[in-house]
Amino acid sequence: MALEYDIVIVGGGPAGLAAGLYAARARRRTALLEKGVIGGQISLTETIENYPGIESIGGFDLAQAMLRQAESYGLETHYVAATGLEQADGKWVVRTDEEEFVAKAVIITAGADYNRLGVPGEERLTGRGVSYCATCDAAFFKDEEVAVVGGGDAAMDEGLFTSRYASKVYVVHRRDQLRASRILQERAFANPKMHFIWNTVVTEILGEEAVEGARLRNVVTGEESVLPVKAVFIFIGHHPNTDWLRGLVPMDNGGHIVVNEWMETGLPGLFAAGDVRRNAARQVVSSAGDGATAAIAADRYISEHFRE
Repeated sequence: MALEYDIVIVGGGPAGLAAGLYAARARRRTALLEKGVIGGQISLTETIENYPGIESIGGFDLAQAMLRQAESYGLETHYVAATGLEQADGKWVVRTDEEEFVAKAVIITAGADYNRLGVPGEERLTGRGVSYCATCDAAFFKDEEVAVVGGGDAAMDEGLFTSRYASKVYVVHRRDQLRASRILQERAFANPKMHFIWNTVVTEILGEEAVEGARLRNVVTGEESVLPVKAVFIFIGHHPNTDWLRGLVPMDNGGHIVVNEWMETGLPGLFAAGDVRRNAARQVVSSAGDGATAAIAADRYISEHFRE
C-alpha cells in the first residue's frame, strides 16, 4: 500500500532538510527520503565555519540540528533509497525497494558525490585533511603545505583559493598539461605559491589521525615518492545522483537537472534543488536556499492545482 503525502523530498542533505523545514512549516504533510546518513556531504565535514550566524559547527551536528528543527514541525523521515519516479493520475509516485510514496509534488535533492581517487587512506582521512571543497576547508591549513589533485577548472579555481591560506600548493596532475581554461592556467602559473607535479598520480594518502603526506607515482617513469603535506584537496570531478531519473527530466551533459529560478524542472509538480541541479554553487548555505525556494514553489503549486 502506498504512503500518501503532499510533498516528498528525495535526499537528506542541506537542500532537502531546508525544503523539509519550509514544507512542514507550511502545514504540508511532508516526507523526506534518505538512503544514507542525514546531511549528505556535510556529514563528512569535521568543521563548518562559513554558515551565516554560526561561527563553527561540525557538519554532522549541523545536519542533525537541521533535521530536529524540521521534524519539530512535522517532517517525517524515511531511511530508504528512491529507485524510480513516475506520474500517475496527476500525482507523482516515488518507488523504493520497500514501498511507494505518492505525492502532489516532489523535490529532488539527491545531491552529488565527488569523484574519488579510490586509494588507501582516502576514505579514512576524509574530513581530517582529505577534502573535496577548498572553499569549505582551506582556511584550516593556514601556512601549511598542501596538495591539490586534478588539472581542470575546479582544481585550478580551488587551488588558487587554497593559496590564500597555504604556504605552498602542490598541483598533482596525471598529464603533462592542464585541462583548465586558459585564463585559470595563466593565473595558476603566475601564482608563486603553486608548484606543479606533472605525469603523476596519488597512490596512497598517508597519516594516522590526520593527513601527513601523499605517496606519488610518476606514470611515465614509474618512480615513486612521498610528498609531505598536511592536506590533500581532490578535484577530479563530481557526479550528481540522477542516474535513476535519466530520460524523465531535462539534464545537462553532466547529468545535472535543468531548473529555473524557482527550482522547477518543467514537469508539473517536480522540483530539483541543491547540488543535483545545474550551476549549483555547491555550498551549504546556497543548497539550503535552493531547498527553501523549492518548498515555497511546491506549496504554491499544490495550492494552484489541488483542492485544499
